[in-house]
Amino acid sequence: MTSLSSETFFSTLPVFVDFAGVADSRNYRALPADWALATADIVDSTGTIEAGRYKAVNMAGASVISAILNALGNSDLPFVFGGDGAVVAVPPSGVEKAHDALSAVQAWVSEELKLTLRAALVPVADINAAGREVGIARFQVTPDLSYAMFAGGGSSWAEARMKEGLFAVPPAPPGARPDLTGLSCRWNPIRSRHGDIVSIIAVPVAPGNLEPFQTLIVDIVALAAGEEREGHPVAQEGPQIGLSMAGLSAETKTAPKDKRFSHRLFILGQYFLTVALYRFGMKLGGFDARVYRQDVARNADFRKFDDGLKMTIDIDPKRLREIETRLEQAASAGICRFGLHRQDSALMTCIVPTALKRDHMHFIDGAAGGYAMAATRLKKQISATTLEAGTQA
Repeated sequence: MTSLSSETFFSTLPVFVDFAGVADSRNYRALPADWALATADIVDSTGTIEAGRYKAVNMAGASVISAILNALGNSDLPFVFGGDGAVVAVPPSGVEKAHDALSAVQAWVSEELKLTLRAALVPVADINAAGREVGIARFQVTPDLSYAMFAGGGSSWAEARMKEGLFAVPPAPPGARPDLTGLSCRWNPIRSRHGDIVSIIAVPVAPGNLEPFQTLIVDIVALAAGEEREGHPVAQEGPQIGLSMAGLSAETKTAPKDKRFSHRLFILGQYFLTVALYRFGMKLGGFDARVYRQDVARNADFRKFDDGLKMTIDIDPKRLREIETRLEQAASAGICRFGLHRQDSALMTCIVPTALKRDHMHFIDGAAGGYAMAATRLKKQISATTLEAGTQA
């Protein structure tokens, strides 16, 4: 991977537009050593999901991204939404602000969502010293929006160190609040149109020999591509307009307590206005509700690469079985470990600084555990494999 060194590292990266390019190492560039990775996740997300609070888990994960982007005043940074957490790459000029944002968002998640968010800020220089690299690629989903892909093992290394308590960022004092402007949850669950909404995570077994894993990724992407819109959970015309009470409650809590009533009224007003504009085919200034709804579908991040493949796709049973069979073959061959979780619908959590621009971001996950439950199954597979290897030894 070739190195680029600049505060504008991500914005100057070349883009690729075919998702299969996530398996091509030529698309990645090494994150400069003076950057840092801000990483965070929910403690015991599995238990929270089993209690039926996955919307809150998704909101907490997305809040990490929103808080850091707003603190730095820059939406063009490399990040990955992981369902119950996130990782954001931060340039040297933004490390202190990112630290404060992570502290504040922990306090907000604890007090408003009643969850525990752990966070760390890991220097890329330390990641490199451990023999890992943070390779970044820029996948362009539309001319207005790109998402970062992470490779090289550095992101996973940083997450593991965070879970060990290293590089920890402590929570801010009670009452501290991050800037979560634009963070929203204004869509109802998106039901499968073809069979199941399936969240898949696949990671390589041997980081030093990635060619077989890259071949696997190309195969899985090709199998999913046979589905309508490559397995995209959201229809081409966009999601059905709807406002869930869970989403309304979560978004209301992004405002200061003394402004929540007015913020709730503002959200409801925006929602009903959007419904009216859409139904009557009208525009308001530069806002076209039909175009916005289509852009929501185009901008959704239903697949990504973060030291492994992550996809939440809408897929029919036959094609899903083909994907499972290919993953099982690769696991038996020692190429990958994987986790998979089925559900009947997907959730979407959004960052929309302004609806008048077309670069709004929409994070897709399964509505009944998604990536977090897939990760739990992945960990069980890794544990079983390790135990089997130990028994044979």
